[in-house]
Amino acid sequence: MRRRYTWHIFQSIEYSGEQAQIKLYNFLGYLMDNFTPSSTERNLISHIFREHDVCWDAEWERYFCYKNIEVPEVYSGPHLAFPLTVEQAVGLLEAFRSKKQLHSRYVLELLLETWKLLRMLPNINRISTCQSKEVTICGDLHGQLEDLLLIFYKNGMPSLDKPYVFNGDFVDRGKDSIEILLILFSFMLVYPCDVYLNRGNHEDHIINLRYGFTKEVLTKYKIHGKRILKLLQKIFSWLPLATVIDQKVLVLHGGISDTTDLSVLAKVNRHKYVSALRPPKRRNHSSAGMSIDIDMDDELWNTSKIYQRRASLTYPKPLGPRECFHNRSLQDFSTRIKANMENELENSKRREVMLAAALNRSHQDILSVSTESVSSDNAKEEWRQILDLLWSDPMNQDGCIPNEVRGGGCYWGPDITEDFLNRHNMQLIIRSHECKQEGYEFCHNRKVLTLFSASNYYDVGSNRGAYVKLGPDLVPYVIQYQASSMTRELTARQSVGRTERSALKVLREQLFAHKSDLLCAFKKFDTKNTGLVSLIDWASAVESVMHLNLPWRMLRCQLVTCKTSDGMIDYYDWFNELAIKGPNTDHIDQTLLETLYRHRSTLETIFRIVDTDNSGFISMEDFRQTWKLLSVYLKMEITDEDICNLAVTIDSNHDGSIDIDEFMEAFRLTDKKSRLERGRSMFMGTASDLTKLEGDPNV
Repeated sequence: MRRRYTWHIFQSIEYSGEQAQIKLYNFLGYLMDNFTPSSTERNLISHIFREHDVCWDAEWERYFCYKNIEVPEVYSGPHLAFPLTVEQAVGLLEAFRSKKQLHSRYVLELLLETWKLLRMLPNINRISTCQSKEVTICGDLHGQLEDLLLIFYKNGMPSLDKPYVFNGDFVDRGKDSIEILLILFSFMLVYPCDVYLNRGNHEDHIINLRYGFTKEVLTKYKIHGKRILKLLQKIFSWLPLATVIDQKVLVLHGGISDTTDLSVLAKVNRHKYVSALRPPKRRNHSSAGMSIDIDMDDELWNTSKIYQRRASLTYPKPLGPRECFHNRSLQDFSTRIKANMENELENSKRREVMLAAALNRSHQDILSVSTESVSSDNAKEEWRQILDLLWSDPMNQDGCIPNEVRGGGCYWGPDITEDFLNRHNMQLIIRSHECKQEGYEFCHNRKVLTLFSASNYYDVGSNRGAYVKLGPDLVPYVIQYQASSMTRELTARQSVGRTERSALKVLREQLFAHKSDLLCAFKKFDTKNTGLVSLIDWASAVESVMHLNLPWRMLRCQLVTCKTSDGMIDYYDWFNELAIKGPNTDHIDQTLLETLYRHRSTLETIFRIVDTDNSGFISMEDFRQTWKLLSVYLKMEITDEDICNLAVTIDSNHDGSIDIDEFMEAFRLTDKKSRLERGRSMFMGTASDLTKLEGDPNV
């Protein structure tokens, strides 16, 4: 029971974060579609959609060129020469094991070679097991290098006799995502017919903004990080979508839907989907032979002011019907945006007149382009199929329904699996995308296998990792493991207890983030305004707000310490057990403070988008505009005074800029009762520490 509700807490919080990221991206996409190009809000976010950039392949090669980057003599990391050899690939792995970093010159060179190779690969790789070979399939790694190293230790490194399929989600959440990519890319370059990489839903620059990969690259490669990220966007869009083994086993990241058709997926231009969360824009060609590329970087053309896009989106488009999860996340805020439209239209007209006077007709003819979304049924069907392939999950019931929990893709049932396998003459689907306690799980009459290779994903001891070996008989042989040495020191009871404490900490944070809603729910039971509710009423109120389907009455002992002698719960004292650490927040509106915490990750994502030069700092004006964007997104009023108070709290040196990391850290929630949180990191405890804490009633 304890293990089940612990798992439920972790997974619910994880999926709600993914849903929030998709809703935010849809909101920003709506601004791009409906605001004029001259609007302040649009200018803040336009660079992540790349609608206005002009591109030649030669310009991309110039932008990614590494030859002018010098490697200093004091550099002690690995050196690479191309074409790569197996000795160099193994040396790179050993260097990363020793915590060394690859120089940015070699990173760019390796990524360029990878990009060239991927462009020659089909959408669906097809491989076969011969009598002497077994194919090894790995699931999500999520930046956990320790898991990849353990897989290679137990199973052997990739070679002509040991082919591998890595099934997406190589990056995000873990701290070694770039190292994992470089290792996998290097082995793929050495063994292009024996190492296969499928795209996952986290091979997407919009998702990377929220879950850590963008920040990791910019931290490790401060000078050339932006170029590395741009090249990785290209690489992610060219990753194959699936792998078929012996014509009988389909390996893909997320799953299928009732419309999934491999013949359609085999023909799509996969590189158009730089982000799978949004349909691609139409690529236009001019008489001058230039093409408009949806994801070209501003830096390529910022020195030539004449190559600027005319203000062609003069009139806002109405909010029409959108497919799947887009409907839900757009209709909520569309009315809030319309109030600004008239002013934006007037400003746009004035700027368009000025721009027309500044540019002669020939340049206008070259650069006047349409950015309307591809509206053909075929294009929309392609996009939906890719979205389903990357984001979907299986369910026990028959049918196919939208994936409300994640916000993208679908849930598909056993009947959909049966129909798909029959139509394509296959026998098994191997997918990843979901963390499983044992590292794997069969469903749909053992015709769908979920495989997850990142052990200790939520916390040390929370889950095993697994990989699968397939021989010519195509019977899956599963190998499980746990990478952390700490898990070998813990007893089973200690491991469950540690994971439970971590889950409860996350749950307390979520409860605090919903404080206002919970107070309203408690007051419906507390009609006399005594500040007290019974245990039964407390549990009912919490479930009515949180919707987590947890055994709240059983959890009360872990979550609530403040109760009266007759067993009533003082809910005001309960919330006083939680606090915000860092600067004094008494002068900040408490509703705003709660909003800040509840949407902390969303706010940080917007900050990262607004920080176009990736410096880690934003100006006061951009800080204000960020909060204005958030206020529209959340449908709430945030005054300039409240925003100013927040800024003053953080800008202690009064230099007029905000350090993003410092701001987000200052408003991190801390559970007063958590000794681990106050003292040392939860991931630094030893088995003896945990043994001592087990008997402590305050933990």
